[in-house]
Amino acid sequence: MNVYDSDRLRTALTRRGSPGGWEEVPPEKEDEAELVIITGCSVRAKAEQKVWSELGRYETSWKKDRRPVVALTGCVAQSLGKRALSRFPWVRLVAGPRHIGLLPDGLRRIMDDPETRLNLLDEDPRTFFELDEVTVRRENPYRAYVTIAYGCDNFCSYCIVPYVRGRFLSRPRDDILREVRALVGDGVREITLLGQNVNSYGKDFDDETTFASLLREVARVDGLARVRFVTSLPQDFTSGIVDVMASEPAVCPSLNLPIQAGSDRILKLMNRKYTYAEYLEKVRMTRAALPELGLTTDLIVGFPGETEEDFEASLNALREIRFDLVHSAAYSEREGTPAATMPGALPQNVRLERLTRLNAVQDAITLSINEGLVGKKYPVLVDSYAPRGLAPTGERLFQGRTPTDKVVIFPADEGQMGQFVEVTITAAESWCLHGEIAG
Repeated sequence: MNVYDSDRLRTALTRRGSPGGWEEVPPEKEDEAELVIITGCSVRAKAEQKVWSELGRYETSWKKDRRPVVALTGCVAQSLGKRALSRFPWVRLVAGPRHIGLLPDGLRRIMDDPETRLNLLDEDPRTFFELDEVTVRRENPYRAYVTIAYGCDNFCSYCIVPYVRGRFLSRPRDDILREVRALVGDGVREITLLGQNVNSYGKDFDDETTFASLLREVARVDGLARVRFVTSLPQDFTSGIVDVMASEPAVCPSLNLPIQAGSDRILKLMNRKYTYAEYLEKVRMTRAALPELGLTTDLIVGFPGETEEDFEASLNALREIRFDLVHSAAYSEREGTPAATMPGALPQNVRLERLTRLNAVQDAITLSINEGLVGKKYPVLVDSYAPRGLAPTGERLFQGRTPTDKVVIFPADEGQMGQFVEVTITAAESWCLHGEIAG
């Protein structure tokens, strides 16, 4: 979501470009920038700590040259914005995620008047100021994100999202489809639909629109090769969505379905609205329709009051379900959430020890699944360079993803960037696959 919002803001500013307007500074010349915009996350404490560190590093240049001016945006601004404004004189604008539409004019104001400081934090969790921009300037020219819903109404006890991103709001269907068509016309081959809970899409409309119906319409946009979506809350994940995934070729057989815990007791404390048995039934339903499903999940260890028995239930869930990948985290207190004041907080060393144990179990499962793919062929969109240093010979490798959302590293030609190629899997690691273009 932060990448998507940043890309839209980048597009909006560069369209208001020279003469006399905005020009993006390349990363290697960042010290020449007059304005730095930081879009940050506040879902975990570590992310907030990184933002504080980033803000602090401009002190020397500010004292020397009175530059750069810094703007803090995104959900981290909603969480830290007032403190950042009072602590750092170079922070001249803070804006919550629901004020993104006011940013271009706000940024111009603080640059035109060195005395202006703007607080655009979200006071009303239901009001939204949209930025009507298609992301022409993107981090990746071939893949794009499209937000379909804002905020969340679920109020899981550990989660800060409803407090920093506001209440749930579906984006108009026609706006979504118009943006998808414009992105495809700009060369995008793959789109990921975004929402804190995409399955809730349309519930605040007065018509029959559902996420399943929107997904089908997006999948049928001419020229769009692939559609993905994140993220899905288990209680709202329906057979109708599975039917669309199974019947529309453009919809990838990949699903992120956060489980968060394997213990029903902990799920209840988390205010998750399902049991482990209900979650397992959703998984079985989806795999029955999509045998090649790539299934990932999110899981928290060390939640307040979590016993060793509760933790073992999470380990058993990994062994029974066999996820392709688990986004795991040790529980992190977020100020203002119910869980932050719950009794039974576990010592940090216990949380980290359990996280290490859980990751060891899952790494073995992921490696086993990936090794079973060696020799198979998959269509892969060549969408970016692979990280340097992966090839022993020093050659530059490329990367893409299988339909099931597994990263594949392989040699290719520069001219194949943005194209689909058939890749044979030759080796596997727990975090990626290696391959070569077939034929």
